[in-house]
Amino acid sequence: MKVEAKVDPSHEEMVEILDKALSTDAIITLFAYCRVFYEGRAKSELGPGDRVIIIKPDGSFLIHQKNKREPVNWQPPGSAVSIVLEDGKIMLRSVRRKPKETLEVELIKTYLVSYFQAEDYEELALTGSEAEMADLIFENPSLIEEGFKPLFKEKPIKHGIVDVLGRDKHGNLVVLELKRRRADLHAVSQLKRYVDALREEHKNVRGILVAPSITAGAKKLLEKEGLEFKKLNPPKREKKKKGKQKTLDFLSP
Repeated sequence: MKVEAKVDPSHEEMVEILDKALSTDAIITLFAYCRVFYEGRAKSELGPGDRVIIIKPDGSFLIHQKNKREPVNWQPPGSAVSIVLEDGKIMLRSVRRKPKETLEVELIKTYLVSYFQAEDYEELALTGSEAEMADLIFENPSLIEEGFKPLFKEKPIKHGIVDVLGRDKHGNLVVLELKRRRADLHAVSQLKRYVDALREEHKNVRGILVAPSITAGAKKLLEKEGLEFKKLNPPKREKKKKGKQKTLDFLSP
C-alpha cells in the first residue's frame, strides 16, 4: 500500500504504522493535540494545541500550526528521529548532533497518523541568479543585441553598482540592470539613477532593463524616461544535492 492511515490510533497502532513507514521510506504525517519542547541554542516550550507534524525520510521534522506558512518548530535533514513510550505517554524526539539540538513532541491526543510511500525522482530546475544572467550575457552578448560588447560586471559608480556595463556597436555606453523576476517600477528608477549618474561624465549613455517580463506601469515609465527593455529569461540549473536517508528508531525504556 502506498498510503495507510489510522484515525484515533492506539499507542500500539501508532508504533505499527510508524514502523511500516520506516521500512518503506515513507513520509509520515500526524494530526495531533500536542505539547512541544526544544533545547539547543536556546530553550522554548509550546503549550498544548492542535498541530500538523510531518516527518520525512531524510530526517526533516516539521511542526505546523493552523496559520502561517513557516513551521513553528522544525529540525533539518540529518536529524535522528525516535519514538518513545514512557509512563503511558507517547513522545516523538528529534536530535540534531551539530549543533546539538533536541526537539520533543508529547502526543497528548493523536487524531490521525498516516504514511505515504512517495515516489519522486525529478530534480528541481531552479531559476538562475542575476549573477548567472550576467555570466550568460558575457558568454552570448548578442542576447542583448548585435554588436553589444560587455565590459564590466558589478561596476561601482557614483550612485550604486551597475550589473553589466558595456558598449553598443556605435560606441554608446550601455547600462544593463538585471532582474531575475518581473521588473517593476523600482527597477526602472534604479536603472534611471545609474544612467543619469553616468551621463554626468559621458555624452551618450543608454539604459536597458533586462528581465523575463515587466509590469505595465514599469513599461510606461521606462518609455517615458527614454530607457529600453530586453526580455531575457535567467539560465536554469539543476539541484544536484540530495539528502541522505535517515532511519527512524523505536525506543521503549
